Amino acid sequence: MAIATVNPATGETLKTFDALNAGEIEDRLVRAERAYQDHRTTTFAYRKERLLAAADLLDADRDSISRTMTTEMGKPLAQARAEAAKCAKTMRWYANRAEELLADEHPDPADVKDSGAARAVVRYRPIGTVLAVMPWNFPLWQVVRFAAPALMAGNTGILKHASNVPQTALYIEELFRRAGFPEGCFQTLLVGSGAVEDILRDPRIAAATLTGSEPAGRSVAAIAGDEIKKTVLELGGSDPYVVMPSADLEKAADVAVTARVQNNGQSCIAAKRFIVHTDVYDAFAARFTERMAALTVGDPMDENTDVGPLASEQGRSDLEELVDDAVHQGATALCGGRRPPGHPAGWFYEPTVLSGIVPDMRIHHEEAFGPVATLYRVADLDEAVTLANDSPFGLSSNAWTRDADEQARLARDLQAGCVYFNGMTASHPGLPFGGAKRSGYGRELSGHGMREFCNMTTTWYGPED
Repeated sequence: MAIATVNPATGETLKTFDALNAGEIEDRLVRAERAYQDHRTTTFAYRKERLLAAADLLDADRDSISRTMTTEMGKPLAQARAEAAKCAKTMRWYANRAEELLADEHPDPADVKDSGAARAVVRYRPIGTVLAVMPWNFPLWQVVRFAAPALMAGNTGILKHASNVPQTALYIEELFRRAGFPEGCFQTLLVGSGAVEDILRDPRIAAATLTGSEPAGRSVAAIAGDEIKKTVLELGGSDPYVVMPSADLEKAADVAVTARVQNNGQSCIAAKRFIVHTDVYDAFAARFTERMAALTVGDPMDENTDVGPLASEQGRSDLEELVDDAVHQGATALCGGRRPPGHPAGWFYEPTVLSGIVPDMRIHHEEAFGPVATLYRVADLDEAVTLANDSPFGLSSNAWTRDADEQARLARDLQAGCVYFNGMTASHPGLPFGGAKRSGYGRELSGHGMREFCNMTTTWYGPED
């Protein structure tokens, strides 16, 4: 795949970039290692000052970087602005809390005495340079939620971003440099996916984090495992959205639309499978379909646009194949199910609701990465839980019920990294985020995510100390 900015609303190639050669990659690895040896010994106050400066710069750049993101991957401009604002907020969150999150821990004196020590301390130390392999769908947020905690912990970072968002990737490196982080603390490598293995195997890379597809996760995990290196993986999702009779149907339907089409439907944590109790199925389906059909598809730079194009022509083709397979096997498109008329250029697809889904259909088990929702009717909570868990993925989940017993059952039995009641799944710096099953392992965000790339060091002091 070429490293290029291709406007998905028009199909026009706007700018291309040469991939780094082996010598240039080596130069950046040298810089990263040199920077780490210095950065790991800096104080939290030093790192905080620079991360807060980065947040201020990002706020000042919000309009320009938002237009860059929209140009490169097609998200509606208002959503791009919200992404940039969220990144600045997360930088400030980590800048102000990192020292507390990584504070030394002092084990119970009785346990220390039993070990024969006078005292012991558990310390969190940086691990080294972390390689981040990141996707295009949230081109700023996915990077910042790794970079902010990594830099505050004393690590350095190398970013291999998706090849269709090179200008956003280069902006992030420049942002941290402008904020005062020394050369080499955070670098963007414009390289193709074929270069990842050699970079990951390099001894100057301590660990890796990847957000992306299941095949990409398998590859990175296998290489890192062979090298005995830590990884955190956030992979695909086919999140259930369970609606029970006690739900506020109007609110559940409104939120369902946003949960399905946010980021043009290209989100791992978007709700994709809508599992509705039979007592409220017809009412929910009518409300949901009406709202989906009313969305405005168009130019993502237009403030009135609800849904922009898919990020790539291949992505739209993959989505069409899933929908066509389902319809061919008997599913009904309650709305959408086609390319919208009036868009001869660009990779647009209508918001779509499919009913009559059965397990033989590909879309029942595969992730639909675009504005396509599947509707299921269930008889009771048992069937809802079984269907929700009938997926190889387990990233997040949503459930709409005001029944405390149902909430307890769903919280216990849904196989996912997150369970959101009466609201939409969203990531927040204060809450750990990650999945189960083939959605990956490890956690991002919160103190849990920050400590993923730290060396938890037990220091033991003998009786004479």
